[in-house]
Amino acid sequence: MTVLVSVKINDGVVMAADSASSFASGMIYHHAQKIVNLRKGLPIGAMVTGAGGIGNESIDTLLKDLRRRFSGGSAEHPDWSLNPDRYTLEQVAVRVREFLFEEKSRPLGGSVWTKVRLCGYSAGRPLAEVWEVQLMGSECAAPTRVQAEHEFGPRWDGEYEALDRLIFGLGTRFNEAYTKHGLSAEQAADARAKLAPELYELLFLEAMPIHDAVDLARFLVQTTIGFVKFSVGRPKTVGGPIEIAAITKHEGFKWIERRHFFPPEHNASD
Repeated sequence: MTVLVSVKINDGVVMAADSASSFASGMIYHHAQKIVNLRKGLPIGAMVTGAGGIGNESIDTLLKDLRRRFSGGSAEHPDWSLNPDRYTLEQVAVRVREFLFEEKSRPLGGSVWTKVRLCGYSAGRPLAEVWEVQLMGSECAAPTRVQAEHEFGPRWDGEYEALDRLIFGLGTRFNEAYTKHGLSAEQAADARAKLAPELYELLFLEAMPIHDAVDLARFLVQTTIGFVKFSVGRPKTVGGPIEIAAITKHEGFKWIERRHFFPPEHNASD
């Protein structure tokens, strides 16, 4: 499990994630990298939740392999190189699906469950977008746009409970608890649909500065980490250092908080 948060405002989009990575064996590590700049010099980033790898290759490494193609570094895939003046985020999402699902997961039986969130700008566009690619075992639908240019606010994935309670005022088990008291599933769904807009806690303004969006994204990830840490009986599958990146129209993809595993002089090309 993990927690991913993106906060989209007028000036760009902020991406934040924890660094916990859990495995079927029960092992949990706290140094996973879940945010990647998909093309050096372009305002495009990706975040990942779900399976940490496909076969023997980690998702982080695979996304960097894809970055190499997008950068024109693969002689076998020259048509994958992104033209800085003409690319769209939708085209990037389609390529992400093709690479991770068609090329990597499907030949291994399509047993991977992973969601990739793509954040950034299409060439020449004034506002950012957010797209998602969902590998659902043997199925992987076409990429979906979860936030168009004129849609704003936070989106979270992975571990939902803490932020669902904080922002929606209703936890993920609301419907289940409702039906335990003799009400139908339809009544529970109807109650949730009516209550959530009334209880929604507005934590952002689309005109807020990018630095405040960074603070909000960090707070939302920290809140989830703390909730999981102190929740009795809940698996401790969220945690570790937080990584944060901001994507803006003119500055592009910039790291705000990032862990380096090697001396700084060895990180220039990472």
